[in-house]
Amino acid sequence: MSTRTADTGDTPTASPAHAHTDAPAHTDAADPVLAPVPPLGPTDHHPDRWSGELLDLDAYLARIGYAGPREPTLAVLRALQYAHTTGIPFENVHAVLGRPLPLDLPSVQGRLVHDRRGGYCFEHVLLFAAALERLGFHVTGMIGRVSLGAPKVLPATHALLAVTTRDDDRRWLCDVGFGAGPLGPLELADGARISHEGWQHRLERRPGAHGIDQWWLYQTSPGPSGPDEDPARPHEPAGWLDRHIFTLTAQYPIDYVVGSHFVGTHPRSPFVRRLFAQRMTPAAHFSLDDLRLVTTRPDATRTTEEIAPDALDRTLREVFGITLTEDELDAIATRRAEAG
Repeated sequence: MSTRTADTGDTPTASPAHAHTDAPAHTDAADPVLAPVPPLGPTDHHPDRWSGELLDLDAYLARIGYAGPREPTLAVLRALQYAHTTGIPFENVHAVLGRPLPLDLPSVQGRLVHDRRGGYCFEHVLLFAAALERLGFHVTGMIGRVSLGAPKVLPATHALLAVTTRDDDRRWLCDVGFGAGPLGPLELADGARISHEGWQHRLERRPGAHGIDQWWLYQTSPGPSGPDEDPARPHEPAGWLDRHIFTLTAQYPIDYVVGSHFVGTHPRSPFVRRLFAQRMTPAAHFSLDDLRLVTTRPDATRTTEEIAPDALDRTLREVFGITLTEDELDAIATRRAEAG
């Protein structure tokens, strides 16, 4: 186990040479000791890349029910991911109602933390990245393509994070925005596997185009349903289902803004057509697609229930922990009637 210092992104400064009194002073700019250190570029690691300094950390930790240590260790990372994925639901109310979805940190924490609402992957990942950055973790954004066994290329619209800790040299995949776990970080290593409370995931690295490796995240099948799932696609027998594909190319908050704009506004995006909500717990995953409630358990068994329109409010509150206003419920009902 390593005790290396976390990378804070601070620009190092050169130390003066130990000059002898009988030697001329060095003036060669190429001297590695005296050469000026170039400033951080726009794609270098910055300690404020994810706006962690703007986060109401106490309110965020209270929102996810975390009261443990505040240090950038692997144990804390595991506890934070578990608390986040089980503490904040996934939902797309703003997108389905055509409301703006600004992705700056104050707006996101206003929705997910102070207003106690849920969000989709870009909101979850931005909030989680800000919290990790604030606590001293090294965070790199990534983006992936949700697959779920689809035979075609789907857009790269799923946000993920690669994280390193102060006490461990490995990189960890943190996927907090899918709405269905994993409940903890998964080592970014070919063949890595994880099992939390019976929920299983694994990683596979494959050669990709132009020498850029692809990483495939698998979950046990049939896994939790979600908005990217095609209801007409038959489920595979119990085994492994590819969930999404990503590369280790770094992404930045501005890239997430672009992806979020597509997801939240494009007419072909499933998020603008009907309501989705998800909640992950150790014992079960709950998924609401309009009025269809699917409950999936770690042993891959599923139950499906059709919710009456007048039971939607109670279902959202009791199952997902989401409280909508009367205006929002009426607007969702209107959208359903227009689509039907």
